[in-house]
Amino acid sequence: MGPSLYWWAKETHKGTPVVVKMENPNNWSMVELESPSEDDFLYPNDGVSKGGRNRNAKQLTWVILLKAHKAAGCLASIGAAFLSLAAIVRRRVASGKTDSTDKSSLENLTVKSRFYSCIKALLWLSLVLLGFEIVAYFKGWHFEASDLQLQHLYTFASGFSVRDLFDLLYSKWVLVRVEYLAPPLQFLANMCILLFLIQSLDRLILCLGCLWIKLRRIKPIPKTGVLDLESGDGDAYFPMVLVQIPMCNEKEVYQQSIAAVCNLDWPKDRLLIQVLDDSDDPMTQLLIRDEVNQWHQNGANIIYRHRVIREGYKAGNLKSAMNCSYVKDYEFVAIFDADFQPNPDFLKRTVPHFKDNEELGLVQARWSFVNRDENLLTRLQLINLAFHFEVEQQVNGIFFNFFGFNGTAGVWRIKALEESGGWLERTTVEDMDIAVRAHLHGWKFIFLNDVECQCELPESYEAYRKQQHRWHSGPMQLFRLCLPAIIKAKIKVWKKANLIFLFFLLRKLILPFYSFTLFCIILPMTMFIPEAWLPSWVVCYIPATMSFLNILTAPKSFPFIVPYLLFENTMSVTKFNAMISGLFQLGSAYEWVVTKKTGRSSEGDLASLVEKTPPPQRGTSEPNLEELKEEIAQKVHKASKKKKHNRIYTKELALAFLLLTAAVRSLLSAQGVHFYFLLFQGISFLLVGFDLIGEQVV
Repeated sequence: MGPSLYWWAKETHKGTPVVVKMENPNNWSMVELESPSEDDFLYPNDGVSKGGRNRNAKQLTWVILLKAHKAAGCLASIGAAFLSLAAIVRRRVASGKTDSTDKSSLENLTVKSRFYSCIKALLWLSLVLLGFEIVAYFKGWHFEASDLQLQHLYTFASGFSVRDLFDLLYSKWVLVRVEYLAPPLQFLANMCILLFLIQSLDRLILCLGCLWIKLRRIKPIPKTGVLDLESGDGDAYFPMVLVQIPMCNEKEVYQQSIAAVCNLDWPKDRLLIQVLDDSDDPMTQLLIRDEVNQWHQNGANIIYRHRVIREGYKAGNLKSAMNCSYVKDYEFVAIFDADFQPNPDFLKRTVPHFKDNEELGLVQARWSFVNRDENLLTRLQLINLAFHFEVEQQVNGIFFNFFGFNGTAGVWRIKALEESGGWLERTTVEDMDIAVRAHLHGWKFIFLNDVECQCELPESYEAYRKQQHRWHSGPMQLFRLCLPAIIKAKIKVWKKANLIFLFFLLRKLILPFYSFTLFCIILPMTMFIPEAWLPSWVVCYIPATMSFLNILTAPKSFPFIVPYLLFENTMSVTKFNAMISGLFQLGSAYEWVVTKKTGRSSEGDLASLVEKTPPPQRGTSEPNLEELKEEIAQKVHKASKKKKHNRIYTKELALAFLLLTAAVRSLLSAQGVHFYFLLFQGISFLLVGFDLIGEQVV
């Protein structure tokens, strides 16, 4: 018998045998036992039993069915997620709770309504223009990307192409766009592109500076370290240190900060802790005072201070504490906000830098975050703050000996505070204010990237939004107040230029201005006025590159690079509004709202601190105090929980529909990159507008 033409008919090899192992429909594996050899192709023969072929077919059928089952499960999960989102949106709309009903909102109502009215006007105008363009498209007015040149548009709008009244109107509209609307819009777009490129260059230079620091292993090193007291060395450096913990109605986190500070490894006779409580809630005052008394009974040198007249927010609180008569006995002051937990060796790693360095005024430590993986919002915040500390603060500290004080997790030389004028209540960024004034007086700063202090990130969009409003309105308010002093200061010209152009204008004013104007206003408008054009590299490539540079300091966040890019543009609305409020001294620039905390960081970290706590003294009524404390805490927790709810943010929603409308218009011009950017950016605004990012409260 001659050789068969079918290699799979050979008796010695029955196709490609496989074994399918299946525990359940979602857990299976396929193992290949033997592959066909070259002889199978060269000498195929008849002779395989029909049953062998049927068994392989059945096994492959099982695999296909299992994959189909898995795909169906994925589709079902996606469908359930969409239904869940729709139900949440329906509840948000039905509740009617928007940012306009938020009584604690930082924004001036008049300015807020005007800003929202402008966005709504743009939205309605875009809807009208979209309808106009769609009708024109179906009547033969097709503008592809290659046709968006002036000479082509003049040809299209000439009288030869006019057939009826609509064509006449549309041709006139095209001419109005070309002659009157496109030139100013293109000029504004070019200005924003220039600012965008300058800011991107600054970001690139900062990254290169950080790379140089890492390659050369440059870091501040103290001239002498703290020596162990038990060694008996008389040269041990343990100066008098004052520790301040300012807080205001922060009942969720007061225990963790007090416990962490009381466990600092420093001689008790050279350390004094001030708990500066500005709370206006009697229950919170009672809880904090009780906590301070317990630590005082256990041997900590700690005192409780409460102001009757609460003026000046945090700056007023710190200023009042520094006016105490005993402060003159202390050389340094360390400041920790209520949610910060310094490690026991914090002072031993920061204070030695001051020895034999009389020009040093501030040592700033880096923040670390205990809830960075809590939700998408905290993960996106981590990217920004990791870049801020590892790149901005470190580079400015190494090359300029100046950076903005972060308001906490830092140690000041008290002499530097006094010579710079002390704490002032004129802005809501008292930390940046004192840093600028100290720099103008010649004091130098050090940033320690390897010394970390744990804290908590805002988990809700409402809390994060208010925090960002304060962080971006305050610098502009401070810039107006400090500009004359910077110009008159007796410092080098390059230091003045660094303060004015880089520190304030480029990083505090230009960044929120072009982010909002270019990507949220100009880009959608160019879809309706296509004669003004934004190149693809402005819309896509450079923003993606800058996001990549930002995310290098948090490598575990690489999967979130696209959400980060979109969310940063979404937050530009809040930052732009805050910048305008601070620059023009509007009412919201003077208001301070304490960022809400959840106290998550106290759950695991206090366990180790409790072990170090001495046993309670006899003769005290501590058990009763504990019961009272727990009862009050439960009542406070229940009361605060009832107040929590998600809101609808009207400006973000209006911009979402504006961008989505522009995305539909971009389809008529076949602008691919612009369409995808507008589509995903619009979806990002939509999610934020319905408060679907961050903490969700049912």
